[in-house]
Amino acid sequence: MADTDSLKETKDFCLDVPYRHEAFFVKGSTSLDWGMQNRLARIFNPVSGHTVMLAIDHGYFQGPTSGLERVDVNILPLVPYADAVMLTRGILRTTMPSSLGKGIVLRASGGPSILKELSNEQLALDMEDALRLNASAVAVQVFIGGEYETQSIHNLTRLVDAGNRCGVPVLGVTAVGKNMTRDARYFRLACRIAAELGAHFVKTYYVEEDFETVTASCPVPIVMAGGKKLPELDALAMAYKAVSEGAAGVDMGRNIFQSDAPEAMIQAVNKVVHEGMKPAEAHELFLTLRSEKK
Repeated sequence: MADTDSLKETKDFCLDVPYRHEAFFVKGSTSLDWGMQNRLARIFNPVSGHTVMLAIDHGYFQGPTSGLERVDVNILPLVPYADAVMLTRGILRTTMPSSLGKGIVLRASGGPSILKELSNEQLALDMEDALRLNASAVAVQVFIGGEYETQSIHNLTRLVDAGNRCGVPVLGVTAVGKNMTRDARYFRLACRIAAELGAHFVKTYYVEEDFETVTASCPVPIVMAGGKKLPELDALAMAYKAVSEGAAGVDMGRNIFQSDAPEAMIQAVNKVVHEGMKPAEAHELFLTLRSEKK
């Protein structure tokens, strides 16, 4: 038994101080459970409200992508500069150190390779394994307008149900088929459907015209997909415009790891996303860091 003889009388109840209760900072997530919010806070920076995700999950359908031939050599030096890493469980288990300390977004859908119809995906990850790996979120591809559209939607809703039971957020990724028009009208449709059906945040592509209508009409955070490799200044400008027009951050892969100075590039992206640095200034930073590295 504890010694109760020396217990002091309780007296400091701070009666003049209202009870502190802060609203959660991630869009559309105020009513989520504590565990769900805590996982989202591993992905989104609580100070800026934004995220720089490093996407390295390309191999799940296209094998050893250029820049990802050796994740242990090329990618691990970049991880300290990311808020979260989007990857497969295979790479997580084989290559990532368990002391990582970053948000982990696990690819949870898959099936066809680049040799087949990509929209014919199934769920490829059980929520129990996501919990075992201490994932911050899981990601599923949604093919609005694709041949297997309904199947991909069912993948999303089944994963959302499992995630809600376990406290794991779900990222809905809007995939664009070969015959789809990449415009704001399409992305408004795709992002809103994913959010309406339960995705806790959505990854989509940037479009030059009316992108702000995509972010405004989506009740959960939009994270901009990096897409194909661009010149560094163009990629930084795209990230700046996306965040300025309502995106909650970026999930960049090729525009970082296929740069001729990946560490410099991810640091420049960080400045744009978290501090609002203008693209030209961020590009100068990139050039300086690249020069110093060489």
